[in-house]
Amino acid sequence: MMIMTAKVDIKKIIIVLVAVVGVILAMILLFGGKNDAAPTGAAAVSDNDSRVNFLRNAGWEVSTSPVQSGQVRIPEEQTEVYRRYNALQESQGYDLSQYAGKTVMRYVYKINNYPGATEPVYATLLVYKNQVIGGDITDTAAKGTIQGLKKQETTEPTTSTTAPTEATAPTESTAPMGS
Repeated sequence: MMIMTAKVDIKKIIIVLVAVVGVILAMILLFGGKNDAAPTGAAAVSDNDSRVNFLRNAGWEVSTSPVQSGQVRIPEEQTEVYRRYNALQESQGYDLSQYAGKTVMRYVYKINNYPGATEPVYATLLVYKNQVIGGDITDTAAKGTIQGLKKQETTEPTTSTTAPTEATAPTESTAPMGS
């Protein structure tokens, strides 16, 4: 039987462990990892005032409190309705597909300065980790339209898709818009 002994130098072990941890941290910082945060270009909206200011900067005068707010889930399955809604989002620089299956906050504000409105018009903001990840302006009139968040320069809104129903929302929520 052979017995070996070794002198363990605690300082060397600590130095090796610190070096290994440093390499791991450097790799995490360099390569990132799965990033499920909103894109860096997304507007930060950590509270109600910042959401209202975001909509004002888009050209809208809105109620100071949301008429509705709640969590909604971005569907994982891409239906035709979802694809049309996401096309509207992509035209504004957003993309909901990267949030598939995630739960986000939905804030709905009443718009007070929509040109020629005969029925209520609402601004919807979709927010994930305090970042706007999408939204729309919905005219609830019979021949109303759904459009991007930025107010159009002309008095007639640009039609981006057909008049919305609750099924056109990019979520699995079934709550009526005005509740």
